[in-house]
Amino acid sequence: MKQICTRCGKERGGLELKCTRCGGPFKLEVDFPFSRNLRENFPYVKEWVSLGEWNTPMLKGDLYYKLDFLNPTGSYKDRGSVTMISYLKQTGIREISEDSSGNAGASVAAYGAAAGMKVSVFVPSSAKGNKVKQIVAYGASVVKVNGSREDVELAAERSGLYHASHVLEPHFRDGIRSLAYEIVRDLGWESPSEVYLPVSAGTLLLGVHEGFKHMLREGVIRDMPKIVAVQSKQVSPLCSVVNHEDYDPPENVTSIADALVSTNPTLLREMLEAIKEGECVTVSDDEIVDAWKDLARKGLLVEYSSATTLAGYKKRKDKDMAVLVLTGSGLKTI
Repeated sequence: MKQICTRCGKERGGLELKCTRCGGPFKLEVDFPFSRNLRENFPYVKEWVSLGEWNTPMLKGDLYYKLDFLNPTGSYKDRGSVTMISYLKQTGIREISEDSSGNAGASVAAYGAAAGMKVSVFVPSSAKGNKVKQIVAYGASVVKVNGSREDVELAAERSGLYHASHVLEPHFRDGIRSLAYEIVRDLGWESPSEVYLPVSAGTLLLGVHEGFKHMLREGVIRDMPKIVAVQSKQVSPLCSVVNHEDYDPPENVTSIADALVSTNPTLLREMLEAIKEGECVTVSDDEIVDAWKDLARKGLLVEYSSATTLAGYKKRKDKDMAVLVLTGSGLKTI
């Protein structure tokens, strides 16, 4: 599988995270037949550093709920981490840095530990709570950085360790293709009409979109599902462009959806391309809380950020085989 720049097409030379020609991000070209043995759709992974990820339940109630918060570390990010860490281990990488005080940091810390790697997770100086405790529990070093989110990323990049960025390392995003495959498999190899995703940095949106594209091209599904991206009103860089709305990025994110904090995402250009035939919906904190309560009363305890999918669905109410992806466990934040 080739790794190419999404913006100029230059092939990746090694393990660099940005194109040396234009500064764009890389992606893997999915140019092989689809296999119903889902792991075979990642031919570059020779040996999986597995913690039992994937194959999360699909619950059918009043609509379909994909319970991805039941991955080993409590979030869908394990799909990306297992793929990235497995690949990096094959290349001989043994020490990595990551910048995230949330689910990505916890997930990379866990899979790094399973691979026998030394992991340093760079977080904002204000970071606290159960997710930081989870990162520490896996044995990773937590490095607190004063300044903006960009300052944290820069510190991880300049750490001297390989920067296993969940946003820029293409194998992380590529691993999330597995979610699209499972949704179609769980529906009896049928395509849903709509899939609702919480969207922040864009890894979930881009990975799922790539997975559906692969199955469409290979004739596994007849139609491309409509992807409905859901963002909070406060942090809505994608929706603001899609819906031609004013947007003023906050200096400090105070929304209850505290996992959706990418105010100026690096992958915005790629996200806009992926959502071209979909929709983007913004939801208020009150709408998120109401949706969170509705899910909890169904026995589904998720993060507020995950409840955005139900909040977005309730604003649109398309009743034709909609799938809501529930991405993070509420046990981390309750």
